[in-house]
Amino acid sequence: MQYQTSLINGLISMKNKHTSTLRRRRRTLLNKLPRLDAILRGSLIERYKRCGKPGCKCAHGRGHGPKYYLSVSKPGNKPQMDYVPQDSKEKVEQYLANYRKTKLILEELCDISRELLRRRQKF
Repeated sequence: MQYQTSLINGLISMKNKHTSTLRRRRRTLLNKLPRLDAILRGSLIERYKRCGKPGCKCAHGRGHGPKYYLSVSKPGNKPQMDYVPQDSKEKVEQYLANYRKTKLILEELCDISRELLRRRQKF
């Protein structure tokens, strides 16, 4: 969240910044982009399931789990759910965080380019 707040504050004052400062900020942002092969879009869902066996403790409790699923929604389609093995959970969480970070960085990069364009500067 701190990163997101700094991006929002940066957008507010962008028009007041010198062109060289904007270009420097753009280079800094490009260096902060996560590796593109380490990005995953979606949400990690935690679920507990009942197995259906009459004598199982899950019949009266929370269920077996937690089990993790990656949920990915695309416009016009139902969300797709993929099972995430326990030993892959941390990596999936990091890839999801990388996606969110990339999205924020790309928004700021576009704002910088738009501001440079508005100033009729090379971008």
